[in-house]
Amino acid sequence: MALRFENKEYVLEKELVEINEAIGTPDEYASYKKHYDDATKVACIMVATMIPELQRFYEDYRAYEMNKDLVERFHKRACQKKFEVVKALMTCKIKEGKSVCSHVQRIQRYVERLVRLTMHFDKELDIDMVLKSLPSCYDQFILAYHLNNKETTLAQLHN
Repeated sequence: MALRFENKEYVLEKELVEINEAIGTPDEYASYKKHYDDATKVACIMVATMIPELQRFYEDYRAYEMNKDLVERFHKRACQKKFEVVKALMTCKIKEGKSVCSHVQRIQRYVERLVRLTMHFDKELDIDMVLKSLPSCYDQFILAYHLNNKETTLAQLHN
């Protein structure tokens, strides 16, 4: 968020290409110098927010290279986490007589975890998953929900 606020996200996505001051134009060198300064600041922020083990490992990396390595290093773990949460969400079924409120809250927590793991949800998917997880005694409620056909959020459905 700090990088976005300071308009420095570009240093994570654009590799810093060195330029010779004698060969390049003044505009090219000024652009390179700004990128270099921004990349140095971003690298310092990134390293400062890491655990000591990672700080020692990444202390000599530039922001672009550090970001690329971190993505490669932690991508598999994030995919595994997504799979585990999706699996739990898809097997989530309420038992008759149990609290619908706590059940919907549990589904909301799963959805929020998936969103934090960068999984994008269609507006109605989370609601469809809640409705699918309800026992047959809620069939009239589900039918009424679909017949009313009005836009609803998961929080509104919960209420």
